[in-house]
Amino acid sequence: MSTEHPTEYAPEHSPRLPWSELAPDVFKAMVRLDTAARKGLDPKLLELVKIRASQLNRCALCVDMHSKDALAQGESVERIIQLSAWDESEHFYTEKELAALGLTEAVTVLTDGFVPDAVYERAAKHFEEAELAQLIAAITVINAWNRFGVTCRLVPGHYTPGQHA
Repeated sequence: MSTEHPTEYAPEHSPRLPWSELAPDVFKAMVRLDTAARKGLDPKLLELVKIRASQLNRCALCVDMHSKDALAQGESVERIIQLSAWDESEHFYTEKELAALGLTEAVTVLTDGFVPDAVYERAAKHFEEAELAQLIAAITVINAWNRFGVTCRLVPGHYTPGQHA
């Protein structure tokens, strides 16, 4: 007879700093900026972009939050799982999504200190100028959120979809 033991997970860390409580005006401004940046963008595409940037920045809170939001919007588990290797599993995404993910990666990483022309041109081919401007804003905003989350070591796992809306 085997005895089952509950899985023992590592203890949850504490956040370093409750920045949103200590800088409430900045937090409110970020929420307004986030709301403005998402206008006119497909919500599912937006969540894929937010998840990918958050993976790159290693922001566990944002990966948790945006994966849950994507699932709540009907996104497939498979497509969310494949995001970490999107460029090796392109057949899971549309050309427009691939262009957005490429731009997300370029803006987030800035490996060479700039966004390569080919990446920008690919995105420009799939997005009207106003929509492209909104996408760039959304990528920039999630990167800012990621920096707050990572720096303050915000704790993932407690988010319920729709909480931040």
